Amino acid sequence: MQFLPHYPVTTTRLLLRPLVIGDADRLVAYRSLEEVCRFLPFEPMDSAVVAQRLDKDWSRHAISNEGDSLVLGVELADGGPLIGDVMLRFVSATHRSGEVGWVFHPDHAGRGYATEAAHALLHLAFDELGLHRVVARVDVRNVASLRLCDRLGMRREAHLVENEWFKGSWSDEIDAALLEGEWADHHVTDLRPCPLRKRSG
Repeated sequence: MQFLPHYPVTTTRLLLRPLVIGDADRLVAYRSLEEVCRFLPFEPMDSAVVAQRLDKDWSRHAISNEGDSLVLGVELADGGPLIGDVMLRFVSATHRSGEVGWVFHPDHAGRGYATEAAHALLHLAFDELGLHRVVARVDVRNVASLRLCDRLGMRREAHLVENEWFKGSWSDEIDAALLEGEWADHHVTDLRPCPLRKRSG
């Protein structure tokens, strides 16, 4: 299989596109922050780590095999800077399952950008990649991400108690999930305009 989205993926206010070497400084600007990494499965990243990731897995433009992930940069459509990145992982072809995640610069919090970008990511997952089920794995203390899952219509279907030794202590994980039928129903019953812009031509 070969899943190659048409880039950039555009929403009302954002562009989602593959990361490039020129994004390194901006990625370090937020991925190096303790407050950003506190509940995420990585330590603060310096320039060397970011450069290494950009040279390898973050350079992927397409999904070809189970386990592949797309990490897409999120920038403002009006020409603003990179404000975050989102991840779509293809978990299983047999079960048509995937996982999503997001990381954003705290300077841009509270404006709905993360929700808008994650919504576009779900469009890719369900409408283009054809997944049946998408999950987000969130630390129970990460209230902002849990609320984002709620806004996306994802169900909090599992609370895993002390399932991981995480950064010096036991942590609980919330698994939020969405099925393709629920995704379709959400767009039939939700009267708000979808933030994914239609392409012309």
